[in-house]
Amino acid sequence: MKTESMHETSKQNISKLNLNERARKLKFFYVILVLVCLLVDQLTKFYFETNYELGERVNLFAFFDFILAHNNGAAFSMFSNAGGWQKYLFLGLAFGVSAWLIYMIRKNVLDKFACISMSLIIAGALGNAIDRIVYGYVVDFLLFYWDDWNFYYPAFNIADSCITIGVILLIFNEFFLSRKKREIDEAGK
Repeated sequence: MKTESMHETSKQNISKLNLNERARKLKFFYVILVLVCLLVDQLTKFYFETNYELGERVNLFAFFDFILAHNNGAAFSMFSNAGGWQKYLFLGLAFGVSAWLIYMIRKNVLDKFACISMSLIIAGALGNAIDRIVYGYVVDFLLFYWDDWNFYYPAFNIADSCITIGVILLIFNEFFLSRKKREIDEAGK
């Protein structure tokens, strides 16, 4: 009886070690994902900031241009004419949200889909925060439009894309994947 108990405890310890090793590798992956997204974001912004004049547009397709735009506000240039206080508000939000998401990743490290989503949001928030610190504004360079309808989507950047994709994936995870996982867990009880 004692041998069986020792064997079971040993199996549990090995399982816990494997789980800890897996969690460590996943944390490393999430950090690398954030760093790669940040690097791509900052390199593209640096390229446009050094090779384009403010407002310069280069047409690539009938619906897409590169353009150098400076955004002092938030999404869709909200608060861009607010007088400067918004820079500190958005920096605080970026760092606060990033800290909270890091906490959530550490808490849910094995939920890969959610953690990848949160990592993308962190990368985007920090990418735009770096711009606000370095330039005093966010560098935007991607412009989609539909001339026939006179529709122009506001210019954006890689960081904005990371945030948008991350939020969409997080919502998808919460409403579809997590719900399904909870239903499976409840059915197994």
